[in-house]
Amino acid sequence: MLFVLIAIVAVGACSSSSSTKGKVSKAGDAMPWPAPPDPMQLATAAGLTPETAERLEFHVHAHLDVYIDGKHIVVPGGIGIDTSDPQVHRGVINGLPAYGGITEPCATPCISPLHTHDATGVLHTESPTPKENTLGQFFIEWNVKLDANCVGTYCKPGTPIAVYVDGKKFDGDPTTIPLSDRKEIAVVIGKAPGVIPSTFG
Repeated sequence: MLFVLIAIVAVGACSSSSSTKGKVSKAGDAMPWPAPPDPMQLATAAGLTPETAERLEFHVHAHLDVYIDGKHIVVPGGIGIDTSDPQVHRGVINGLPAYGGITEPCATPCISPLHTHDATGVLHTESPTPKENTLGQFFIEWNVKLDANCVGTYCKPGTPIAVYVDGKKFDGDPTTIPLSDRKEIAVVIGKAPGVIPSTFG
């Protein structure tokens, strides 16, 4: 019953969550970086203003794939969401936790305009203002270091790091990549996977 509720509320309302092609995170994939326990503080640190419910005036989705030595890494659900708030619905999708569908507003801010509902790699921007967020803001919310040389504790030149946008290598500062609608971003650490994702959905 809870699965149905979260699937209808969180994924059904944001249909792109369930339509991504290629590798979708599931139980068994590696999760070196779980969702952090202080999401509202991290959202504020990223320059975002948390809300008491989802705001859908500006609603776009980008997709993030992360690989370490060819292994797909989970981008967990609940990044940018206070999953402990009683108004946040909870469930399971693909064997991993999923959150969202705030039908009654939280008593205090509980959701960032940039967040993940589930572990499909979909980055949701749900905002009252038409402004694209950036990959750098998302990694701040995830509490994972990202700059031109490092991802988490992996850094050049000791570990090769490459970033791709819609399948094309991106050589600039990855923190500046805008999370435009339907954009596919792949962060590759160490050995590359056999195929670099190039499309969203």
